[in-house]
Amino acid sequence: MTYEQINEMMQEMELPFAYHHYAEGESPEPPFLLFLSPGENTFSADNSMYFSSKMLDIELYTDDKDWELEKKLEEILDKHDIAWEQTASEWLESEKMWESLYEMEV
Repeated sequence: MTYEQINEMMQEMELPFAYHHYAEGESPEPPFLLFLSPGENTFSADNSMYFSSKMLDIELYTDDKDWELEKKLEEILDKHDIAWEQTASEWLESEKMWESLYEMEV
């Protein structure tokens, strides 16, 4: 999946989003999304690369736990045939907001 394809998929949420972070002072009010690619999974042998997939994290930030927005994000990922795992859903005391983290490979 290319950056452009991920960008188009993120637009389906109809929320503000950015790659990795917002510049200081430019973060929108929740709800908003961040996405990042923290690495890559590869398979190689005999000095040849056979397979590579990018890891993709999507972070949903909300004022309160928002089950409906989580469901919407999950449905969009399902629609794009992306196997995902919600690996965190927690209150960030320092930020005074909820973070729901989804991890997948694309």
